[in-house]
Amino acid sequence: MDCIFCGIISGEIPSAAIYEDDEFKVILDRFPSAPGHVLILPKRHYADIFEIDPAAAGRLFELAVKVARGMKAKLGFENMNVLQNNGEVAGQTVRHFHLHLIPRYKTQYL
Repeated sequence: MDCIFCGIISGEIPSAAIYEDDEFKVILDRFPSAPGHVLILPKRHYADIFEIDPAAAGRLFELAVKVARGMKAKLGFENMNVLQNNGEVAGQTVRHFHLHLIPRYKTQYL
């Protein structure tokens, strides 16, 4: 399989991980939309929301809440985008389910 996120999860491709457990890896986005932009990657390969196991998706979103709260406490941003694209037409560029947590700072827009 030629999946960049699978390479990151296996350690073949370096990443800046901020959290990892048996099921997920959370990394800083290499091309962030804002400082602190992270990706939550399931370690099991699912192409998109149409393939992901519903229970795994629930655990991923439970982790997303914890990570988002920790990020807000540490980074002090005002708001956050939670983004997840499915398929090329929807803007998905890597065919491995992943969730973006993108901090939004008031100073970015002033």
